Formats: sequence, structure tokens, C-alpha cells
Amino acid sequence: MSEIVLRDVSKIYDNGYHAIHNIDLEVKEGEFMVVVGPSGCGKSTLLRMVAGLETISDGEISIGGEVVNDLTPGERDLAMVFQNYALYPHMTVEKNIGYSLRLRKLPKEEIKRRVAEAAEILSLTEYLSQRPGRLSGGQRQRVAMGRAIVREPKAFLMDEPLSNLDAKLRVQMRSEILQIQRRVGVATLYVTHDQVEAMTMGDRVTVLRAGVLQQCDTAQALYDRPRNVFVASFVGSPSMNLLYAELGPDGTSLRVGSQNLEVPDTLFAQRPNLRAYLGRELVVGIRPEDLTMAGDGQTLVGRVGHIEALGSELIVHFGLDARNYVVEDKGGSAEEAEELLEETALTQHVRNVARVAPRSSVVTGDQVPFRVSMERAHFFDLASGNAIW
Repeated sequence: MSEIVLRDVSKIYDNGYHAIHNIDLEVKEGEFMVVVGPSGCGKSTLLRMVAGLETISDGEISIGGEVVNDLTPGERDLAMVFQNYALYPHMTVEKNIGYSLRLRKLPKEEIKRRVAEAAEILSLTEYLSQRPGRLSGGQRQRVAMGRAIVREPKAFLMDEPLSNLDAKLRVQMRSEILQIQRRVGVATLYVTHDQVEAMTMGDRVTVLRAGVLQQCDTAQALYDRPRNVFVASFVGSPSMNLLYAELGPDGTSLRVGSQNLEVPDTLFAQRPNLRAYLGRELVVGIRPEDLTMAGDGQTLVGRVGHIEALGSELIVHFGLDARNYVVEDKGGSAEEAEELLEETALTQHVRNVARVAPRSSVVTGDQVPFRVSMERAHFFDLASGNAIW
């Protein structure tokens, strides 16, 4: 049993700063759990509390069924992988991997066996006699992984281990880390600020905002059914378009700026609580891929401000005569964030994004009708930010 369980865990520093708020979280045996959120949201603090490097102010942490609140980091039997690798430059790869085993005074033959097994898993066998300075970034990260594997710990803790690698190598290492974790089969808590990394790696993903757990679910569930407007805006790249809108009193139309979208009856079947918002202002969210330039249906006409040609698709940035709802990363109100954004003309006028076919006929400055997939639109309460279902 190697599950990690947090029950009502909080962290309040001596100066009164509340870094973590009453978090309940369970990482099952063999599960790869990713914790994601903007800078300063408490991700690393949470990881350090599990590791025992930070004391908890309240709650309970258990690992493998044992409460570890009062145990030292060494007694918790966890292996950590950091973003800076923390390798000893004067030691060979073999000695770096086996260092923790030598400290525990394991027999030399046992150390040699474990190091050889880890090196084989990580394709490092031919580099065992080299020092870290002669290795690439990806190889050094694998050495750090090897040092964690040989300990045969109850669980892995990883703190942004890929942030120092270039983009191409990060993609490769994501796959390698997952393969290693599947082979070792222990609970893993992985912290990152990169939501693409989180979505592609996690069995489940936990979204944090200002120390508060927003939602924990599979990546697809977070994308399709975000619990609130923060999760909706944070998960997905490019981000969801969020706009102030008003639902007509008879429920047949949605007013967005000066334009009206027809609301299908099926929308109320999917989201019965939406009827409580007839004649009221709310927030509508539309994913970039749900805005297209082909086919018939409801459209929003916008002026194209910028086009990113990615080969497989075009990312079209455009403006509308409608107010964008802006989510501030660290917990401030949308109104405060919007006041800041209104200081620049670019964010004031070109804040919407569509993902369209690569050879679409679109030119900067054009007025373009974007077809809206209303059946895939998201709706949020203006006061609470919670999703309307």
C-alpha cells in the first residue's frame, strides 16, 4: 500500500499568511496525480508538507496507511525529484544513483543490483562511469529519477522536474517519466505550473488557486465539465473565451454585446439550472475549437487582430463589441483584474481566440462571422463563478 491521503490539511505561516486551505486529497496506489495552478497558488508548499519539509498547521497526512504528521522527512520513505536535479558533480552517474543506498549502509552487492536495474530502466547503463557535467539535460534528469527509483520508496514526489528543459525535450521526458512510473507502480504526486503538462500526464489532475482546491478529476472531465470559471479558464490552451452575456427572458436568445445568439431547447435539457437565469446576466464560455468559419448556424462577428499559423491549424485572435470576463490568477475579483487589463488597447479589444482549419480564408483586419457551437457552450454564475448545470 503506497497511497497518499490528505485530510483537511492547512498551512498558516507565522505572519498569518494562509497558504493552504483545508485540502482533502487522495493519491491512490500506482496513480499519477498532478497538482497544477498558477505561480504562488501553493503547489510546492503542498508537496513539501507531504514530504515533511514543511510542518502542517492543521489536518492529517497519511502515507501507506500510516499517519506521518510527526515523522521526519527521512522516516516517511518518500523519494523526491526536483527541477534542479541536485546531482553531485564530482560523483559518477553510478555513485549519484546509489548515494542514498550507501548512506543507509546497504550491502555493496545490493546497491550494485539496484543501480544496475535503475540504469537499465532509464537507458543509462552506458553512462554509469561518467560525471553529470558530461550529460545532457534529459540524461541528468534521468539520473535524478534513478536516484529516486533505487530507494524503492512508498511514493514519489516531483516538483516541476521538467521546467529546466527545452520544449522538445520536455515532451520526450513527459513520456519517459510516465513509462518509468508505470513500471515502478507507486503513488506519484507531481507538481507543475504547465497545464498542458498536467493534462497529458495525470491520471487525475488537481487544480489549485490561492491555496484552495478547485477541482480534482481526469483531464477530460476538467476540460468538458469545469466546476467553476477559474478551472474553465485555466485548463485548455488556448484558454476558453469568457464573455459577459444576458439570457433572454423567454430563453430563446443570448445577448453578447450587440449580437444575439439563438439558444436551442436542448441546452436547457443539458443544463436545467440555466432556467433560473432567464432575463439575467451571466458568463458564457466558448472553447476556441467551438468557434469555426465553416457551416451554417449561430455566428458572432468579430474583427481579426492577429493570426498564428501553426501548420495544422490557425489560431485567430479577434475582438468583439462585448465585455470579456477576466479571471485573475491569484484570487482577486474579476472586476479588479478587468480594470488592470483595460489599461492596454490590445487586451481591451482582441481577447478572443478561435481555432480554425489551416487554409481558412482569413486576413488581419477582416470582419469575420464565427459559427458558435451553442450545444458546447459553458455558463457560469456571475457572482460565484460556479458552473451552471
